[in-house]
Amino acid sequence: MGGQVSASNSFSRLHCRNANEDWMSALCPRLWDVPLHHLSIPGSHDTMTYCLNKKSPISHEESRLLQLLNKALPCITRPVVLKWSVTQALDVTEQLDAGVRYLDLRIAHMLEGSEKNLHFVHMVYTTALVEDTLTEISEWLERHPREVVILACRNFEGLSEDLHEYLVACIKNIFGDMLCPRGVIVSYEDESSLRRHHELWPGVPYWWGNRVKTEALIRYLETMKSCGRPGGLFVAGINLTENLQYVLAHPSESLEKMTLPNLPRLSAWVREQCPGPGSRCTNIIAGDFIGADGFVSDVIALNQKLLWC
Repeated sequence: MGGQVSASNSFSRLHCRNANEDWMSALCPRLWDVPLHHLSIPGSHDTMTYCLNKKSPISHEESRLLQLLNKALPCITRPVVLKWSVTQALDVTEQLDAGVRYLDLRIAHMLEGSEKNLHFVHMVYTTALVEDTLTEISEWLERHPREVVILACRNFEGLSEDLHEYLVACIKNIFGDMLCPRGVIVSYEDESSLRRHHELWPGVPYWWGNRVKTEALIRYLETMKSCGRPGGLFVAGINLTENLQYVLAHPSESLEKMTLPNLPRLSAWVREQCPGPGSRCTNIIAGDFIGADGFVSDVIALNQKLLWC
């Protein structure tokens, strides 16, 4: 689809919906007893960036240089930051409808925000609040009781121990008995919270290549595969990552414009993969701009290879 697709047309949303809405419950019965970490599962990288706030301050974890530029030249800095921060166009319900079952949730508390309002973050903060989004996911699961969703809660910028306790209480209250082993796995990358709350799962390893070029990213992923897959759930990220040199050399571009022309090659790599227990097998595969191509269907289709074993 190349550079002809943009976030503004939402990647032909009708194409994304419905076909994969209940793909887990529609799996061949021979696969029903296969552990989740041996299945092929589609995921979205930086799930919540479709609703980044144009008026948001720059994340306090970004570089001092970027903070200074934002203070001195906000009219220039903020639009540039935004166009390199957005990784998704579909909202969270649309992503779930499209078949995504791993959600990458980077959670933060803004210093300028109210005491208990938690947002998502990727360089800047979202308009969406964490509690509202978790409720939206819970409502989706109530409509799809035979699907399983993995919520990867991470980053935790600005969260005190009290805010961690508040967040975990929200998770328990919103999902209740939907928490694993039923329909929701919550991985939580905070060791002290894991010790206090047995409902939480440890963080899911994410193979992040941090590469601008597609072939370099694929070489990284192949190197990781050659080292052997982790024992449990893990993510292979097919998301490209800009660096300052690339941004300066391409001032009119965005993460979207950098990513979309490379999706055919990345999709070809995805179709070559195989789930299962083998040392070179993949599990969750996460990408940017879900719905821009057949990525989700390609990842789900890999499960057919388990029937050949």
